[in-house]
Amino acid sequence: MSLFLIGSWCSKACIDPNRAFVLHDVPTDFDLSDIEQTAQSVKAFGRVKVRDRLTDTQTGNNLVLCECHQDIQPDRIPPHVQPLNGGPVWKISLLTECMRSADDFSAKLKKLMVEEGKTIDDVSALLSTETPQENSPESIIQAVGDLLAKTMRPTSENTASRCLRIFSGQSPTPAGEESLDSWVEQARLMIEECDCSEREKRRRVVESLKGPALEIIQAVRRDNPDASPESYVEALESAFGSLESGEDLYLAFRSLGQQRGEKLSDFLRRLERSLTKVVQRGGLPSHRVDRARIDQLIRGATESEIMLLQLRLRERKEEPPTFLKLLSEIREEEDHARVRHESNTTVRQVKVGLGHHNHHLSRLCMQQQWKQLYG
Repeated sequence: MSLFLIGSWCSKACIDPNRAFVLHDVPTDFDLSDIEQTAQSVKAFGRVKVRDRLTDTQTGNNLVLCECHQDIQPDRIPPHVQPLNGGPVWKISLLTECMRSADDFSAKLKKLMVEEGKTIDDVSALLSTETPQENSPESIIQAVGDLLAKTMRPTSENTASRCLRIFSGQSPTPAGEESLDSWVEQARLMIEECDCSEREKRRRVVESLKGPALEIIQAVRRDNPDASPESYVEALESAFGSLESGEDLYLAFRSLGQQRGEKLSDFLRRLERSLTKVVQRGGLPSHRVDRARIDQLIRGATESEIMLLQLRLRERKEEPPTFLKLLSEIREEEDHARVRHESNTTVRQVKVGLGHHNHHLSRLCMQQQWKQLYG
């Protein structure tokens, strides 16, 4: 595998090149744990996680992309590592060396483009009329162009968090882990928003699991090695989630009410969590969510009747606001109510203070009058 392909592999897996390396000639029957333990026998690597595997068509063995938990010091890394189970040694390729070579070539290419007044798009356009051959200068330039385009993205894209919190499926939820509902929300958001590959999404899901939850996904993978990340989440919901149907969840949603002392905004958030589960289980069509939300808010908000009138929510049922707009309006009204309450409290305190002061003055006057009469 060329330096540029290794660098591209690292970029697609969202791995810091300073913490990545590739193992060559790894037999296909080796488990991930065996590979990680072998790599960790090189003490300078520290803790190691396998991030991806590819099959080398020439040798039939695997190329394994690994990541360390700290930056790699190249001068402390041997060229090969001996498998703990015996057998031929595995070659080690450091991505720091690959990126250093790519940086040198990138600098030269950038200088050339500046001198010629060209951009990466100009270079790509010049090559678009011909199909570049593998290992040709054109293909190398194109690969470097792709690499430069990736490395010149904003830092926030390259360093975006990719970690889900740990979920094991144990009950009660152990300290430091997420409950099923919280973990599912995070996982669904990652799957929907992340622009990485399906393989990478599956890896992120699996990496966040342990114990009974991981066993469920291992069973899913045995049945269908190409199962989607969405299937992973659905399997965990089936194994550890509520057995209530969409209809049951909808009835539970319709019975929710505001608790004594609960702010209207907190009640709305609680309604939204319940409503989300209803929609996910098919208990309510998504286009009816806004109407169902405002109906139940009006029905259940027994502690906030005045605020409902101020927001004119009953008059807006036919064209209900979205969750975020409704939450914003309620929080703004709650803030106004808080300011009014604090102002009224201050006025009452001033009146009480004046009352005590006037009483004191009256007493002094009476004492003075008594002295004049009987002194």
